[in-house]
Amino acid sequence: MLFPKAKEARGGRCALALFPRPINIWKLDPFMFWKRKSRAVPSLRNNFAIPQGQRVYAIGDIHGRDDLFAELIELIRADNAARGPAKVSLILLGDLVDRGPQSAEVVERAINLRAEFDDMRLLIGNHEECFLAALTGDVRRLRYFMRIGGDATVSSYWNDDESLAKASFEEVAERLAQLVPTEHVRFLETGEDVIEIGEYVFVHAGIRPGVPMEKQSLVDLRWIRDDFLVDDRDHGMMIVHGHTICDDVDEWPNRIGIDTGAYRSGVLTAIVLEGDERRYLKTVGTMEAA
Repeated sequence: MLFPKAKEARGGRCALALFPRPINIWKLDPFMFWKRKSRAVPSLRNNFAIPQGQRVYAIGDIHGRDDLFAELIELIRADNAARGPAKVSLILLGDLVDRGPQSAEVVERAINLRAEFDDMRLLIGNHEECFLAALTGDVRRLRYFMRIGGDATVSSYWNDDESLAKASFEEVAERLAQLVPTEHVRFLETGEDVIEIGEYVFVHAGIRPGVPMEKQSLVDLRWIRDDFLVDDRDHGMMIVHGHTICDDVDEWPNRIGIDTGAYRSGVLTAIVLEGDERRYLKTVGTMEAA
């Protein structure tokens, strides 16, 4: 299937959220955010904590790499088993789908993990937002979704690359909703936008600095980048986020980014929080899934 050229950014809310000013999204490099480099900075305070007796594992953007997701879950299981009893929370920071080849498998694995982790929670990422929009049958939203990596998600549910290559956007828009299990849709729809545990706040993309948490917009929580990333003010809580790829954990005095570009780098990262301590678990997977 060939992507058509467009004169302006169009689509649904997901397109307008990323590009509030007119811009030709079709000419953008899909890896345009890859080059951001992480830089470790000592925290202005190191006593951010979660309640005693709790242990939190938060996983960054998986983006269709079920092989890495499975590997990281095994690391989490081993880490958890090696430590004392605790109330364990597993948080997925969003962007389970797109770019990598196994989006359907990632969503299925996430659903099944609810039976293992009593407190398993999902944040809605911008890619989940666009996936759900594409399932409405709106052809413009489908086109945008496939432009930002959703073509891999469609392929994972279609399961027939030859027929998909021959299908028109109109045919894909009509059939896709029939191919995605209802349980997958409901799981993604019931995701959250903000999770607070102790002195940590978990969001997909970030927050609008200076705006109270209860007044944050969904656009910012799912899409924000530089206005959040370059702001060095104290947010009152430590913000843990994904969305913006870095070559390693991106730890700053007021935020921690854990999107290490798994779909391309083979490195999927989880932050582990216990009391006032934090550590990281990472896969050492291959650059590209088989």
